Amino acid sequence: MKSIINKITIFSVISLSLFLLGGFVLADENRNLNAPDVSSSPVFADFDNNAIDKATTTIAFGGNFKLFAGAGMLKNATQLEINKISNDDNFPWQLDIASDIYQYDFINKESFTASTSINIDIKYNIKTNNYKQIFFYDNNLKSWRPLPTKDFPDEMTAKAQTNLSFARVAVFDYPFVLTSGKASWYKYKGGNYAASPDFPIGSRLRVYNLSNNKFVDVAVNDYGPERNLHPDRVVDLDKKAFSQIASLSAGIINVRIEPIYIKPFNGKALNVSTTTGLTKDINLTSKSAVIMDEASGEIIFQKNATTTLPLASLSKIIAVKVFLDTKPKLNKIVYYSKKDEEYNYLYANKWESARLKVGDNEKMTIEDLIYSALVGSANNAVESLVRLSGLARDEFILNMNKTAKNWGALNTFFIEPTGLSPKNVSSAMDYAIITKEAMGYPLIEKISKSPLYKFYSYNKKNKKILHKINNSNKLVGKNLYHIAGSKTGYLNEAGYCLMTRVKAKNGNNLIVVTMGTPVRKNSFSETEELIKYGLRKIK
Repeated sequence: MKSIINKITIFSVISLSLFLLGGFVLADENRNLNAPDVSSSPVFADFDNNAIDKATTTIAFGGNFKLFAGAGMLKNATQLEINKISNDDNFPWQLDIASDIYQYDFINKESFTASTSINIDIKYNIKTNNYKQIFFYDNNLKSWRPLPTKDFPDEMTAKAQTNLSFARVAVFDYPFVLTSGKASWYKYKGGNYAASPDFPIGSRLRVYNLSNNKFVDVAVNDYGPERNLHPDRVVDLDKKAFSQIASLSAGIINVRIEPIYIKPFNGKALNVSTTTGLTKDINLTSKSAVIMDEASGEIIFQKNATTTLPLASLSKIIAVKVFLDTKPKLNKIVYYSKKDEEYNYLYANKWESARLKVGDNEKMTIEDLIYSALVGSANNAVESLVRLSGLARDEFILNMNKTAKNWGALNTFFIEPTGLSPKNVSSAMDYAIITKEAMGYPLIEKISKSPLYKFYSYNKKNKKILHKINNSNKLVGKNLYHIAGSKTGYLNEAGYCLMTRVKAKNGNNLIVVTMGTPVRKNSFSETEELIKYGLRKIK
């Protein structure tokens, strides 16, 4: 829709004189602009031959946007046009828009030398304790890319530098990155250092004590404090650094941090690529994925969610549920049989199959086997549970299929209990349904989210053997989220499969399932991205 620009007057001679002297410019002129997303009249500033050698500040939209053009930046006369933009829905999902969107354009591109940086000031309109940064929209990449930014929270203004003669810019707020809150101290390296849960190791921060305005510049050399345990903690300072801005007896103080330098990691700073930026979409290598709000059943995100694929060791959740239905005594002492694992080798070589390293007639409890099956994804432990269930193996597998169908997972089918066969299939949508039902069993929930399980088995000579089983889901150990359920899976034919259930702030659980991810690290990183997306979207 065409937007007809109302006639507006040229500002006073005083403003024009200031412009010629290299001072502040407030300049509008009459013009019709065919720009469907322009929300108000544009602002124009004329840079004539007398002005191009002077440093100039152009102020637009009531001082909410300022552009500082350095002396010598232009070699020829040109006009600067500044618009305020509406109808832009390409915002990156990871961030909150914190300001209006502005677009500036030096009309005569041949006049622009970029020998001096443009300085941009943008006032933002949301007051939070989070980090804020100016981004520009890269139309070629269809993404928002960050600019080096300095935040002035007392003025609710962000300032950045760029060499672009044309750009669409806005301030974005990082909802998970605090710059104001509390800081404690701990004894570590004995220098001007800090632990940060947000800024990468190698970054440099200026930390202000808000009670006395003293500050100390520190290097980030450690991770922490954990945000889920200390939601208002910005940093933990080394004892020496803390003592420069407060008495150690204070223990915890209110601080504000100002990033001096953010260390990029693999081309990223705060998980934003400086070259590719952020888009409104989630791009996955996983063949299939889903995010479900467990309470409502709402699908928050899906990619090929109903496609039937091999589900690998995700099968084990159903196997354990069927076993628990036989009402076993968890502390019952049982004996391992080497014959159990022979079923595994129908589908995989011995060295390929995840297994509990125990010998024939080695004894342990039923509980030890269940933890081994779910936490460590041990295939032989599952077959031991099948034997100990008292059910014929075919009947056990039949009950797995009946359970899935009764729960509404109609595209799920098992031919064996471990997931070693690629003919065990499901879909991301089905598995979200399975997860919702299975996590209604408190023991399955408890075991599946355990980061580590230790137990002793006893061999034929009654020698005690210690077993340490780490959860195969790396996200459980990171302790960044309130994990409320987990299971991994892998086969050559299936790729990497992962279910992670996370409790949100509103008390609801999010179920995230990815299937057919080609690379292991992507299985975790893409699941983590989906978790963040879901936590942002859930009400």
